[in-house]
Amino acid sequence: MTASPPPTPPFRDPRLPFAKRVDDLLSRLTRDEKVSFLHQFAPAVERLGVAAFRTGQEALHGVAWMGPATVFPQAVGLGATWNTELVRRVGEAVSREVRAMRARDERVGLNVWSPTVNLLRHPLWGRNEEGYSEDPLLTSAIATAYTRGLRGDHPVYWRTAPVLKHWLAHNNETGRDVTSSSVRPRVLHEYDLRAFRATVAAGAVAGVMPAYNLVNGRPNHVSPHLREHLRTWTDQELLVCSDAGAPSNLVDSEHYFDTHEEATAAALVAGVDSFTDHGTDGSPIAARVRGALERGLLSEADVDTAVRRQLSVRFRLGEFDPDDDPHAHSGAFDTPEHRELARVAAEQAVVLLRNDGVLPLAPDTRLAVVGLLADECKLDWYSGTLIHRSTPLEGLYERFGAERVRFAEGVDRVRLRTSAGTFLHVPPAPEAPDPARGAQGALDPALLAGRTDLPPLTTDAVGTEFALVDWGDGVLTLRAPDGRYLSVAEDGYVRASADQPGGWVVQETFRLERRGEHGTGHLLRHLGTGRPVSVAADGVKVAARTPETAETPESAETPDTAGTAGTAGTAGTAGTAGTAGTAETAEVFEVVVAEHGTDAVRRAAADADVVLVVAGNDPHIRGRETEDRTTLRLPAHQERLLEAARAANPRTVLVLVSAYPYAFAPGRLAAALWTAHGGQAAGTALARVLAGDVAPAGRLPQTWYADDADLPDLLDYDVIGGRQTYRYFEGTPLFPFGHGLSYVPFGYADLVTAVADGALHVFFTLTNAGDTTADEVAQLYTRAVEPSVPRPRRELLAHRRVTLAPGETRRLEFAVPLRAFAFWDVARGDWRLEPGRYDVLVGASSEDVRLRATVTLDGEPAAPRPVLRRGLSAADFDEHGGAALVDRTKAAGDAVTPASGGTAELLYRACDFGTGVRTVRLELAGGAGTVELSAGGARATVESPGTPGPYDYTTVEAPLPVAGGTHDLRVTLRGPMRLAHVGFSG
Repeated sequence: MTASPPPTPPFRDPRLPFAKRVDDLLSRLTRDEKVSFLHQFAPAVERLGVAAFRTGQEALHGVAWMGPATVFPQAVGLGATWNTELVRRVGEAVSREVRAMRARDERVGLNVWSPTVNLLRHPLWGRNEEGYSEDPLLTSAIATAYTRGLRGDHPVYWRTAPVLKHWLAHNNETGRDVTSSSVRPRVLHEYDLRAFRATVAAGAVAGVMPAYNLVNGRPNHVSPHLREHLRTWTDQELLVCSDAGAPSNLVDSEHYFDTHEEATAAALVAGVDSFTDHGTDGSPIAARVRGALERGLLSEADVDTAVRRQLSVRFRLGEFDPDDDPHAHSGAFDTPEHRELARVAAEQAVVLLRNDGVLPLAPDTRLAVVGLLADECKLDWYSGTLIHRSTPLEGLYERFGAERVRFAEGVDRVRLRTSAGTFLHVPPAPEAPDPARGAQGALDPALLAGRTDLPPLTTDAVGTEFALVDWGDGVLTLRAPDGRYLSVAEDGYVRASADQPGGWVVQETFRLERRGEHGTGHLLRHLGTGRPVSVAADGVKVAARTPETAETPESAETPDTAGTAGTAGTAGTAGTAGTAGTAETAEVFEVVVAEHGTDAVRRAAADADVVLVVAGNDPHIRGRETEDRTTLRLPAHQERLLEAARAANPRTVLVLVSAYPYAFAPGRLAAALWTAHGGQAAGTALARVLAGDVAPAGRLPQTWYADDADLPDLLDYDVIGGRQTYRYFEGTPLFPFGHGLSYVPFGYADLVTAVADGALHVFFTLTNAGDTTADEVAQLYTRAVEPSVPRPRRELLAHRRVTLAPGETRRLEFAVPLRAFAFWDVARGDWRLEPGRYDVLVGASSEDVRLRATVTLDGEPAAPRPVLRRGLSAADFDEHGGAALVDRTKAAGDAVTPASGGTAELLYRACDFGTGVRTVRLELAGGAGTVELSAGGARATVESPGTPGPYDYTTVEAPLPVAGGTHDLRVTLRGPMRLAHVGFSG
């Protein structure tokens, strides 16, 4: 007799709902197996036929880190398209490449950590390139489109499973794992949560990643908002994946918990389901979870909840239904359609900032193309490896003909003379493979090593002429004549070995430090190791560590990556082998300039019809993950090149290729454009826009400020009180949010508004008044005319990018839900639509308003705060000065404290004291100090005695005889105490 085959377990039965299948599989796992699933790299369970699984495949604007892939414009460039359908198509293309690449490389994961929906609140944030916009509505619209493309349109199975980054209020790299963002309730609900909420609610998001920072004194990895808000926005199971090394940060850098068992348990209970820590080694996390279970800090049900969420994602990805997965063979890689889409996306991302008529360029224009980025196609940390490459210079050669284009890069050409009179020399390199950095792919590119197969630099009587670029603040790169950058590998030797600056700790940047007040000699300090360069008999190398040279390498923090061990300060650090040399042998160099870049620019510009100065940033230098910018200004080197070009030829056009805004003087230029780093087709796209083959229609996704003085402090997250972003900024921007010019005039007319069916319906016509087909981005804003609380001076309600033929008129309609006009009313702890008049503004930017109307909306009138019944949560103030929000407990709630232990002023409007009160009760913790209160003419001063710890609250009472009726309450805190609640009794 033949034995019957074993029955198919329910988790393998595609006829059953996913929830039943997940429960069945979960019931078959042992406790240790479930615990092992909590790490980023979940091991296989061979006895059940369950494969290994990892979270985290970077795919911000193309598949990153896993080798060649289609590279689309940076995320901020996709945001500048204001085109949701285009971005959906980009997301779909990326997801198809993920599938295609996984088919040949199992390291490629289907749980993609994209997009980034952090709002671009502050233009100096180092990761500005990763976000879409400063506006929550535009951000959520673009993010929703991208996630829909990544997910695919099958009703059951997902092509990839997107995870949104980084929850929450995360806009600074400076001290990013120890700084706290103070976010008042109105900012939380009206700004930071909104971008996440709409995208999650749209149903194409598999999870989120908490950010490194703290919010209101509590690390995001134990945020109660994960449970209180995030998981209420959708019925789907969401997988919350920690950022790399962040679980360990809860103890090691943030010191929020005493033990890793406590920290891991708290994160798991808060809602973190997958722990990215210690690279591919899951044993430390497993040990912490087991320890927490043994101590009673966790239950097995807590573990089950997290594992269930991961399994839910894996079932949706078709892992357990290979025969039914419609995406199993849907991969497509580097197709003509993807190449075309990359070009179109790059074209649509170009923003025309200014134009006096010099653009578009005539076909017979003689061009001078100058600048440090003119012949570059830069990649960033979250890029794939280029298959195709187009620089601005190459694009212009192709479009106008090389004979009509003259090029000058503008680098300073120098030789470096040693104290012995010899010069640094790049020896000939043997024939060897020359792969681009990361071409083979890596789960963690932070650990990619520098090349050691090339000979180190030596010295000789003639030396090598290097191309020197100062990227600002004295941060230099040096490039050999063959195009290779000087770099330092693990053995500490200096070689001309890098195709571009890059890596987690950049090993291609240096600084010249003058020796002596009047001397001409300089130390050449390598910034990746913090050590000066020395010359030895066996080659040029960095000096060994000494008290003078033992500096922390620049940007040496834990990367926000998959598979990182979380050991800050070690990833990719060169020269750890203890190279020879001492502080005394650090070489003193004299810089011998063969040619100033400005001279080359002047020569090229003088005889041209038009000069194009291509300026901007290198995404790995001075403004990137781990490093915020310090100024809006262009680096001085590039300012000199721009001025040299303009002085030689008034028909100078500035082309900014950058990950963020700059401040410059546009009135001195014939035209100016901006584009983010545009990916593989950037040069072709830019040339087509300059030539007028495509009319520019990109729009700024964030405000461009005129000066550093216009900016708030980087750590000031109160966009309302700090009057930040276009919504509140009261100054004059360099270029406003939504700005972007065209070669074609558009007419707006026939505005009609109507309120019906719970929405404001807005109608108007848009006409192409030019003679070429072009796009226009119609933008709809509102403004509360007489608000009772500070409201945005402009607030985006809707937008649409429209293509119109010459002379074509189209009637546009927007239906805006009335809830979009509401604000977070701290008095009631909920949204409220305030009745009254609202301006309806239609135009081409937040300031270029072409049509306007005023509508009157019904709503809910304000009600006084019922302070006798509920008291006051201290964090629910209407206005404040000098206050910071902190954690009331480690698990939940907010309290208020004076920033830096000084003085805080709090205002609570319209408090209803009923028939009157006699006593005030304060819940206080922390240091000693005084609390002063006043309402309705009554005053009280309360001494806070101080408590043993910041969470040990005590109740202090004092007389405060307030007459009946409604009065404003003012509270002043003096000293390092925490105020959680204010109560009253009659």
